[in-house]
Amino acid sequence: MTGTSSSPVAEDPPRHRHLGPRAAAALVFGSSAAVLVVEIVALRLLAPYLGLTLETSTMVIGIALTAIAFGSWLGGRIADQIDPRRLLGPALGVSGAVVALTPAALRATAEWSPVLLMLVASLTILVPGALLSAVTPFVTKLRLTSLAETGTVVGRLSGVGTVGAIVGTVLTGFVLVSRLPVSGILIGLGILLVLGSAVVEWRTRGWTGTPALALVTVAGGLAVTVAPGGCDTETRYHCARVVADPDRPGGRTLILDGLRHSYVDLDDPTHLEFTYVRAVASAVDAAFAEDEPLAAYHLGGGGLTFPRYLAATRPGTHSLVSEIDGGIVRVNRERLGLGSGDGIEVRTEDGRLGLRRLDTGSRDLVVGDAFGGISVPWHLTTVEAMADVRRVLDEDGLYVANLIDHGAQSFARAEVATLGDVFDHVAVVGEPADIGLDTAIAPEGGNLVVLASDRPVDVRATQEALDARRTGWRIATGDALTAWIGDARPLTDDYAPVDQLLQPFAPGDTT
Repeated sequence: MTGTSSSPVAEDPPRHRHLGPRAAAALVFGSSAAVLVVEIVALRLLAPYLGLTLETSTMVIGIALTAIAFGSWLGGRIADQIDPRRLLGPALGVSGAVVALTPAALRATAEWSPVLLMLVASLTILVPGALLSAVTPFVTKLRLTSLAETGTVVGRLSGVGTVGAIVGTVLTGFVLVSRLPVSGILIGLGILLVLGSAVVEWRTRGWTGTPALALVTVAGGLAVTVAPGGCDTETRYHCARVVADPDRPGGRTLILDGLRHSYVDLDDPTHLEFTYVRAVASAVDAAFAEDEPLAAYHLGGGGLTFPRYLAATRPGTHSLVSEIDGGIVRVNRERLGLGSGDGIEVRTEDGRLGLRRLDTGSRDLVVGDAFGGISVPWHLTTVEAMADVRRVLDEDGLYVANLIDHGAQSFARAEVATLGDVFDHVAVVGEPADIGLDTAIAPEGGNLVVLASDRPVDVRATQEALDARRTGWRIATGDALTAWIGDARPLTDDYAPVDQLLQPFAPGDTT
């Protein structure tokens, strides 16, 4: 009609931008899988410096989701303004270079400043995560040859991306981490992404920056060999090192994720280096007759210091250990002198599941010394878990557990309150200021040992044993313990915010 402007009509995308369905699926699948690989492996890289806590996991997941959202949004906007063929190569190549540099960058900055570590960690997740997430809108734009098939194309590529994320998650968690060092996983992924960038360049004759990024990727691989924070062994769960004690020929310290977990004297298993282990031994020796063999169960293995002590001091003792990390079991056998015939049986399993396998009333002693990073795994702290501990103990059995907390010690008090709901008698041993027995000194926190039984705890004998080992620790029971617990709420399977209750650890803590 004359004098009026017609409505704009959307044009179909030009044919020269078309991308084949197999190539499109491969790009979306691979980039989505790579994002999840980076996310999972980043958690393992950060664990030695930030701990494997709920907060660390939440931070990494939050950063990864932010990267995915930002990359998808920005990638879609840019794809409408620039030919996506020019963007695919740079997105893959730059991601690969950053991923390959990540292990060296994180381990180097961790030695300087926690704040700098957090900043670098955020960037090493955000940058590749956003660039790889932008691949899907780039590919979608190239696949749209007709507006009539928009829904089909978007739906198909969205599904392919989701499958890629699932495969990346499963492959990393069940295969890669158990077979390769985390640095090797990231460097290998970086190489694959740079190669993918090269293939895209060759197909499109577009961007030509791959050679430079390949050099950066190689440099990242070489930097890992000189970056601090190396491990003797990377297991499914830990970065493990064994350090010799210069003052004792047989002394060995097992370090997991930067924390001293166990000390073993290969020549003298009765030598107990850490104070908390001496406290555990004091409680056990006070509760049972001298040289009496025990049927013991241990939640957590580490260097198996206490099972070795029981085998040496109480011949005939059988210790069954649930240690979730098979790599730590191998370290014990290859580096810490664990052999057959010691009366120590180790099962590679989760402690909560291991408890369920035990017969009712089958154990004289249960020792809790399982840690994930700096905290007891939450599912081993609850009323339900402790009820299972009580079930497997005989009527005179003893549960003794190592705890770590600082500040207000909210977690430690909640755990002792939990044990009070399950057992008839509970006691805590530790530094007097930390357990409320010396109010003139501000509590510093650290290791505490809690005792629980259905028979009375022999307070006098336990204190004498603590004094004989020169721990400097005291035992709290009765009204003093009740006052220390205060209004702490027992933990249950339905409510156990262990990571939130736990205060930050202090340098030099042992677990």
